[in-house]
Amino acid sequence: MKILFIAITSVLLINISVFSQEAIKPGPTGFDIQRDSIPHGKIDTLTYTSKTVDTLRRTLIYTPPGYSKKNKYPVLYLLHGIGGDEKEWLNGGKPQVILDNLYAQGKIEPMIVVMPNGRAMKNDRATGNIMAPDKVQAFANFEKDLLDDLIPFIEKKYSVFTDREHRAIAGLSMGGGQSLNFGLGNLDKFAWIGGFSSAPNTKTPQELVPNAEAAREKIKLLFISCGASDGLISFSKRTHDYLQQNNVPHIYFIEPGGHDFKVWKNGLYMFSQLIFKPVNPSTFSKYPVAGAPSATNVRNSAYPQILADSRVIFSTKAPDAKKVQVDLGRKYDMVKDTAGIWTVTTDSISEGFHYYSLIIDGVAVADPASETFYGMGRMASGIEIPFSGGAYYALRNVPHGDIRIKKYFSRVTNSWRQFYIYTPPDYDSAVNTSYPVLYILHGGGEDERGWATQGKTDLILDNLIAAKKAKPMLVVMVDGNLSSGGIAGFGERSLQLFESELKEAVIPVVDKNYRIAKGSSNTALAGLSMGGLQTLYAGIKNTDMFAYLGVFSSGWWANQPTLSNPQYEFMKNNASTINNNLKSFWIAMGGKEDIAYTNCKVMLSKFDELNIKYQYSEYPGGHTWPVWRNNLYNFAQLLFK
Repeated sequence: MKILFIAITSVLLINISVFSQEAIKPGPTGFDIQRDSIPHGKIDTLTYTSKTVDTLRRTLIYTPPGYSKKNKYPVLYLLHGIGGDEKEWLNGGKPQVILDNLYAQGKIEPMIVVMPNGRAMKNDRATGNIMAPDKVQAFANFEKDLLDDLIPFIEKKYSVFTDREHRAIAGLSMGGGQSLNFGLGNLDKFAWIGGFSSAPNTKTPQELVPNAEAAREKIKLLFISCGASDGLISFSKRTHDYLQQNNVPHIYFIEPGGHDFKVWKNGLYMFSQLIFKPVNPSTFSKYPVAGAPSATNVRNSAYPQILADSRVIFSTKAPDAKKVQVDLGRKYDMVKDTAGIWTVTTDSISEGFHYYSLIIDGVAVADPASETFYGMGRMASGIEIPFSGGAYYALRNVPHGDIRIKKYFSRVTNSWRQFYIYTPPDYDSAVNTSYPVLYILHGGGEDERGWATQGKTDLILDNLIAAKKAKPMLVVMVDGNLSSGGIAGFGERSLQLFESELKEAVIPVVDKNYRIAKGSSNTALAGLSMGGLQTLYAGIKNTDMFAYLGVFSSGWWANQPTLSNPQYEFMKNNASTINNNLKSFWIAMGGKEDIAYTNCKVMLSKFDELNIKYQYSEYPGGHTWPVWRNNLYNFAQLLFK
């Protein structure tokens, strides 16, 4: 009876311990700093025979402090990203330091950690074009190498458990995608699965978990983490959303941060404490989904803060205000606390750049926590919402061109004016090279700064040129404001004045001061909204100067025939010349929600009637900068070829 009582008591104590667990917190200061006074594990580099790749391959192995062949150990397979190899975790993540410190604190089970090269090909080095199709495919091929070659090698050489309950897989970025793909795709092999900032190679949730019931039964732990400012967060979120909808227990942890080792080290720190021991699923909901400061915040400003689902938290201090709102096109009422700080959390905001204002007691003002941008006819706040498709305008490790400011005196306006100009990489060193030119125009309420800042022209062109998707070119960002503003900016007189400014002032200055390739086949004109009308007006009348025209979110106004009819009449009389001279007449809209959509559709039907040739494209998003960035990205690839 005494023995039975002791056994029952032990079980109860274990259960109490398990179900009183709290969520594992991110690493405290110093969690990744080596401590000399504690026992240390060992890192070795081993070579194994891969029948999958038909070569010898290398892997790093971490064995815990006090490793002994007399004991059996569980195994964690820890995978790297697309730009790394078997040493990426060692060089950037210090896994041996993190694990040694956790062992010393008694927080993790003794385990072996295998850090292989997840690029399963004969030349598996991260050199050359790491995005080349064969190298990307090699990450998928690693599944067979892992299952058929590496795991049997580890189990033969080391004293390890060979059942699924003692085998875990986790990784960062591309390795995070591999971990989810391989782990969830082989639940007979892995019971513990972790994806840190999983990359676009992650399969769709429906492919990852085709059978929710089987997943619930077999998975011991599924851990998904990411940085709130990571442009790839959508791949983690879509997996989380699907798992949540299908009642598959998992941890979804989002912390402030980007696509970097700060996040990934926390992932390892937390994941390693949870594996190979009883886990309490009731704690999973306690893991926070944190936001992160927007990239458009002023330095050291915590707000606005972007949440994982693209909702935004705004906060401002105005203790004497009676009413404060955020205006993002839709107005959100803010709530004041006892310290006079007003906050609100918005609905999910669409991708890319958006203007916004604070409205304090009826007065629209810029948010002091945000960078300001000239738009809406004034300096306004702006917020950048990251998304997975934003890589084409991301700051990447490619050669970069410059944005320069050129001041000039205009005889047309009899005033000093300026334009911004993008010069491609190597412009200053390639002194014998001449470049084609794209003249690009902003919308109403903006100026020449719009395409340089809100539009991210330089990053879009840098990335396209590096990928050889666009020709190196100059991009001249012109100030199209030649009236007092308002509706007058869209009238015939203003359009005539713009045409004169472009032909008689801007282009001659560009010709004189920059190395340009001559001729219409090396010259393009494009613009958004008001700039689209300017392109239609000046471009169509001068197809001997411009062989490429781009019209973004624009079109002749259907309700102003006194303006549009003369344009159509000119096109009717010169249709053959226009069609022969233009190599591309590219017209794009932001879908039906674009305020110019109806005018554009009426205009295109007129073009069809006049037999004017054009190409039409749509990108959803309305009359906004995310649409126009995408327009530039696609239009630039058509030019000068």
